[in-house]
Amino acid sequence: MQRVMFLVQSATSLGLLWSLMAIGVYLTFRILETPDLSVEGTIILGAATAASVIARGGDPFAATLIAMIVGCLGGLVAGVLHTKMKIPSILAWILTMVASYSVVIRIMGTSNVPLPPHGPQRVFSVFTVFQEMGMTRQGSITMLGTIVVLVVCALLFWFFGTEIGNAIRATGNNRQMVKAQGVNTNLMIILCMMISNSLVGLAGAMVAQSQGFASVDMGAGTIVIGLASVIIAEVLFRVRSLLGRLLSLVGGAIVYRLIIALVLELGMRPTDLRLFQAITVAVALTLPLIREKLTKAPGKLSERGR
Repeated sequence: MQRVMFLVQSATSLGLLWSLMAIGVYLTFRILETPDLSVEGTIILGAATAASVIARGGDPFAATLIAMIVGCLGGLVAGVLHTKMKIPSILAWILTMVASYSVVIRIMGTSNVPLPPHGPQRVFSVFTVFQEMGMTRQGSITMLGTIVVLVVCALLFWFFGTEIGNAIRATGNNRQMVKAQGVNTNLMIILCMMISNSLVGLAGAMVAQSQGFASVDMGAGTIVIGLASVIIAEVLFRVRSLLGRLLSLVGGAIVYRLIIALVLELGMRPTDLRLFQAITVAVALTLPLIREKLTKAPGKLSERGR
């Protein structure tokens, strides 16, 4: 029972941090209607930036803010490549992702930057504040993760209710119609990309501080994790309001981390994890179709019975 509780607590704390990345993926995947592959690069940009600043004695909160800015710049680059350079979106995202790895090595100077939370070489992180109040490390991650996620959801709900926010949502729905209304759709795409990747950079910074290191390969499979969290949230919760959808992504990310923790606990090899992640996303994407067919099946049977 204690093992189960530990798995749930661990999945919840990690899910809260990764939900920030899932929200960033949602903004491009559902609002702009395009999966942003550049998140695999911007998440390690955020992690590498925060880890490097903290390892050099910088303030962890300032480091996290800088990581957000760096992630935002990554989104700016991807958006400019697509809108101004007229590079197809998928290629623009891939180019940004590939370039990010070289930038990360430049930032860190190595492939891995340790941030030990314990021992004589312990470094301070954003979670240390709550630990000094007497909370456990797991509890501090959960507490700060909850606060940050709620603030982010509230700010995004407010922003997408503004004129600019509505213009971004309309750009994703019907770009040609919005352009006919005099809206600069290229600017809206770039702005959404910047917001999305700033959240991904924030997630990278907080994940790096929670796990005690930043490495150049920690971004691998990020887009799959984000898409899985989004799809699971949509299948399980099915809410319509924007605020409800944003909050449901937190639940989706936690459920996804629970699934991963359980399959690893049951004996799955870590090397098989990416295959399982891909299968999970594929199954989650087909669930709406399966549900639709199941709801229509009784009607068809009754028609045949007549």
